[in-house]
Order: sequence, then C-alpha cells, then structure tokens
Amino acid sequence: MLHQIKTAAARSQDTLLADALGAAALMITLVGALYLPGLF
Repeated sequence: MLHQIKTAAARSQDTLLADALGAAALMITLVGALYLPGLF
C-alpha cells in the first residue's frame, strides 16, 4: 500500500503542488474573512 501511495504521488507531483497552493489560498481567504469584522 505504501508503494502505491509513493507511486501515485510521484506521478501527480504537479497536481499535488497546485492542490497545496489552492489549499493555502483557501486558508488565507478564510483567516482574512474571520479577521475582517474586527477591522471595522
């Protein structure tokens, strides 16, 4: 099973990078939206 995970991760490295960037952007948006009411 570990071999399958390693193989899948190696095959989709570009997609994993894009997904990680997308997740980071969503987290930044969420944190910004939570702090927004406190600014006003």
